[in-house]
Amino acid sequence: MTVASEPLQGSRPASLALRYALRELRGGLRGFYVFIGCIALGVMAIAGVGSVAASLGEGLAHEGRTLLGGDVAFSLMQREAKPDEVAFLRARGQMSVAATLRAMARAADERLALVELKAVDASYPMLGELTLDPKMPVADLLAERDGAFGAAADATLLVRLDLGIGDRVSIGTATFQIRSVVGTEPDKLAGGVGFGPRFLVGEAGLRATGLLQPGSLVRWNYRVKLPDNAADDRAVTALANEARNGLPEAGWEIRSRGNASPQLERSIDRFTQFLTLVGLASLLVGGVGVANAVKSHIDRRRDVIAAFKALGATGRDVFAIYLTQVVVLAGLGSAIGLAAGAALPFIIVGLFGDLLPLPVVPALHPDELLLSLVYGLLTALAFGLWPLGRVHDVPVAALFREAVTSEWHRPRWGYLALMAAVIALLIAVVIGLAYDKRVAAVFVASSVVVFVLLRGIAAALMALARRLPRTSITMLRLAIANIYRPGALTPSVVMSLGLGLAVLVTITQIDGNLRRQFMAALPDRAPSFYFIDIPANEADRFGTFLKETAPLSTIEDVPMLRGRIVAARGVKAEELNPAADAEWVLQSDRGLTYTGEIPKGSKVVRGQWWGADYDGPPLVSMDKKIADGLNLKVGDEIVVNVLGRDIPATIGNLRSIDWQGLGINFVLVFSPNAFKGAPHTHVATLTETHPDPSRDARIVKSVADAFPMVTSVRVREVLESIGTVVTNLVLAIRGASAVTLISAILVLGGALAAGHRHRVYDAVILKTLGATRARLLGAYALEYLMIGFATAIFGVIAGSVAAWLIVTRLMTLSFIWQAGSAAGVVAAALVVTVGLGLAGTLLALNQKPATVLRNL
Repeated sequence: MTVASEPLQGSRPASLALRYALRELRGGLRGFYVFIGCIALGVMAIAGVGSVAASLGEGLAHEGRTLLGGDVAFSLMQREAKPDEVAFLRARGQMSVAATLRAMARAADERLALVELKAVDASYPMLGELTLDPKMPVADLLAERDGAFGAAADATLLVRLDLGIGDRVSIGTATFQIRSVVGTEPDKLAGGVGFGPRFLVGEAGLRATGLLQPGSLVRWNYRVKLPDNAADDRAVTALANEARNGLPEAGWEIRSRGNASPQLERSIDRFTQFLTLVGLASLLVGGVGVANAVKSHIDRRRDVIAAFKALGATGRDVFAIYLTQVVVLAGLGSAIGLAAGAALPFIIVGLFGDLLPLPVVPALHPDELLLSLVYGLLTALAFGLWPLGRVHDVPVAALFREAVTSEWHRPRWGYLALMAAVIALLIAVVIGLAYDKRVAAVFVASSVVVFVLLRGIAAALMALARRLPRTSITMLRLAIANIYRPGALTPSVVMSLGLGLAVLVTITQIDGNLRRQFMAALPDRAPSFYFIDIPANEADRFGTFLKETAPLSTIEDVPMLRGRIVAARGVKAEELNPAADAEWVLQSDRGLTYTGEIPKGSKVVRGQWWGADYDGPPLVSMDKKIADGLNLKVGDEIVVNVLGRDIPATIGNLRSIDWQGLGINFVLVFSPNAFKGAPHTHVATLTETHPDPSRDARIVKSVADAFPMVTSVRVREVLESIGTVVTNLVLAIRGASAVTLISAILVLGGALAAGHRHRVYDAVILKTLGATRARLLGAYALEYLMIGFATAIFGVIAGSVAAWLIVTRLMTLSFIWQAGSAAGVVAAALVVTVGLGLAGTLLALNQKPATVLRNL
């Protein structure tokens, strides 16, 4: 027993508290391994996610110039830059032009494949290196020889069409010879996600294809590399501002090297926040382990606490000693987590550096590590203060009597206020530093609700067990009594397991719904094909051709242009303050159309439709969710730049849109006269009653033969491409969630270990009274089974509700409850609870009665 050899009160209370705390820990960390493990896991998850994200952000910033292909990039959709615009850019520095579009590649054996066509000029690439196999100068690669233009293709295309180096393919009306395989493109990330393999050609080859029709969906990118002596950030900003002010109606999207891929950066920020919240969930689960460990430690040290008080220590002194221990142990756990999290970027680059599609620059990031440390310490304090505070007012005699039972009492108001301040600080850090504060606030509120519900379920389960009629089955009667007896494990087990199961169910339900959405059967009456870049003057003939080719199919055809919102309510787009779920509309150009009829899959919910014969000033119909996110209403004016012209239009009505049907629909639909005379193309869909792969192949071939400038997109192939990306994201989420589950299992094991002394006492008394090992094992198994089942049911309900909210509200997808995965979670919960419980019970049953009885 530790004896107080010097007073705790004096001029150095903090140092004395630290000294006594360290003396208490000299005997080892028994009972605190779960505490340290839980804090280490949570801190590791947060530090690892933050460090990897920061390393990736640093890589994007460091390689921004290369990723962009220049210092500033100017993008135009559906039109090339005018001569005066090109002259403006060339006067500022070296310029390179690249055009991207989707097209159909046809092999010599008539097999077809969708490709991402990219046409470059002789200056490509101005920065970085284009990797080719075999290597050759870009000029030689793209030159026209023997009646064919040169090209480099992605290896995927060669496998798909069974091609080799030297083989020829046709795109549109041009023939290309594959002379090399594309390895890496320095500017690929800035171009976004594609749905087909890359096919790299020269600008002359693109023009020979006949695909450059008025209104074709071609994105023209003009990259400017500033002179080396004038390439600082100030010069980059000045060029962007000069372009906006000098050519205000150009309608180009301007990106600088500092935001080479803004969409990718936003996606990384959002995904990082989600994984950080999963790490916080792990810390919250571990917080229960902290509370259990602190309570168990204080229970074991009651004789030492009694000695401190008997020698004159106050309740505040005892609180300071054990609070210091909690901080020291939390610091130790956090240090372990910080070391593992900080090493994660180096491990990833070391193991997978050559396979990573993103530029990760491994480095130590003190700000991310400090934030993780703060999370770890605040979580330990938030959960440890309650059991610590309860020590203050317990008299020495009561502490000695707590050998078997304890009376519940709350801590003093001062300790409750301190705990509330710590929790408030933790909440402020979580929400204040979040990328999306609304999501963070929902996470915090959900966590509070879940903890309250878990505590309520534990209390309800104990109350129900107390009120059940007495059964004649001995094992069942003992199991029920164990659920509500003094010192019962019910609250600890429910709190330990409940949140982890809720997180697991949430992830499995989201995973199942995403897989169903993108990889399972298509929605009823979903289109089988999209056909894009249909020339306006060929639209009627193309529709007739499709009806003849697939007479039992449904065909829909609409005109399509691309435009960008540049102002709304008289405010420039960059100065608007959109909601998080609507800001994407302002970030680039969007598809738009005009019609006199309400589009299929849309329903007018505000205002009136203009009618087929409307011939007044331009009106526009908007998606209601987007309008709400931009704070727009019927009667407001927006300005859209289309083909270099600013076109103002008044919002005539708002629509709700069913995007899940995969039919043709647009956020912006204009009145018929809004784009009179503007060059554009059409987009069409073909919906089959009974899709058949062989018939689909014939349709694609027939369209390519009759309309070589039209691109056929199979909806299922697109969904499979998206599904691959979604699968990779879900794998990352599963990995982060595994940390939460490991924490839950650790906490559960710690809770069961904390009750080991009571189990030994119960087992010895019952064995002395004649209970057999088998009967005791059966009783304990029933107890754990009932507690685990009740907790699993809560986890399934809470996780399913959370998944439903995320899928329907944040992802705006349909939700179907996945019964199979829910049943699997319930089964796993029962196995873990009963398995860990019986493992501890066997140890208790192996104790010799005489040894225990002599010390009672």
